[in-house]
Amino acid sequence: MDFGSSGNNLLHVDLNIDENEPCRGILDLLRILRPYWKTEDIQMKTFTEGLTNQLIGCYLGSLQEPGCVLVRIYGRRTELYVNRVREVEMFQVFHSHGCGPEIYCTFQNGICYEFVGGAVLDDELLPQPSIYRLIAAEMGRIHAIQPKCGVSAEPLLWTKMSQFLTMVKSSTNSNTMLQSPTKSSVAMPEVASFETLSAEIGSLKRHLLQIDSPVVLCHNDLLTKNIIYNQKEGRVKFIDYEYADYNYQAFDIGNHFNEFAGVNVNYSFYPSPELQRDWLKVYLQSYKESTGREATVTEAEVTQLYIQVCKFSLASNLFWGLWAILQSHYSSIDFDFQRYALARLSYYFEKKEEYFGLTMI
Repeated sequence: MDFGSSGNNLLHVDLNIDENEPCRGILDLLRILRPYWKTEDIQMKTFTEGLTNQLIGCYLGSLQEPGCVLVRIYGRRTELYVNRVREVEMFQVFHSHGCGPEIYCTFQNGICYEFVGGAVLDDELLPQPSIYRLIAAEMGRIHAIQPKCGVSAEPLLWTKMSQFLTMVKSSTNSNTMLQSPTKSSVAMPEVASFETLSAEIGSLKRHLLQIDSPVVLCHNDLLTKNIIYNQKEGRVKFIDYEYADYNYQAFDIGNHFNEFAGVNVNYSFYPSPELQRDWLKVYLQSYKESTGREATVTEAEVTQLYIQVCKFSLASNLFWGLWAILQSHYSSIDFDFQRYALARLSYYFEKKEEYFGLTMI
């Protein structure tokens, strides 16, 4: 089956794996992908970090040995807001530039791909300079990847937010999708009404379109569970490309800074201005080197990017707030998406005035 602009043929297996009893379907897949594996020797490990999918590692002996296969089973109705064809294209782009794993095949409700050696990064490691500098440099390399000739590099942000907003409106009959908690530290007008969200997207878009943030290849979902840290080799790799696409440079960085708060959302862990500036300096050095430019970075360049990132971090909170409202309606995963949505939207309203007030240099 050909997945369009990548120009590569990719094996597609006409198989639907039962998400409640996946082992039989996975074994059927492995008979095709790893025909020399003996069924009785196959081991499986379920990873539970994802909020929308099931991820199962299949291997002989050890997960860290070559040949391990990761099987990702898509969550129920995720195709409503994730472009699966685009995801496969992004997999192939990242892999072709040495920044991501090889994808082995697709099946009706998922994909199989290469296991990336290392460990999923812990939230506690994010503030460590030796770690965040690796992440900053890797993001700089990815942002430097140029689109193929003739491929449009349009930012994902506004199209995706518009899609989310339309789905939010159709997913409920109530004018208010979520209720603000009585102990909320932020006074918000009916925090998740369609009218409020629609108005905020319009206001944010008008403000951010005045900012000259480059459109680059972005991961767009860089939480710790999508970062693999290989301590032995001293490197990090980014995985899972459900939202990867061309987008604003400052959005990808601001989104990552928001993820310092974790999936349980504690913004006391948000990176300090000092940490951000150090992160951004390393990023700019990597980005410049990877685009063939002189790697010298001035304080003025760091300050300008810092302000851009602050402003685009607002878009990240609005984006994932909308996403979480949708998840609260559609997802079968046991997670408090309503609380998550409120936390992200609360921080958006808390920081909006401050970040809108920052003046570009």
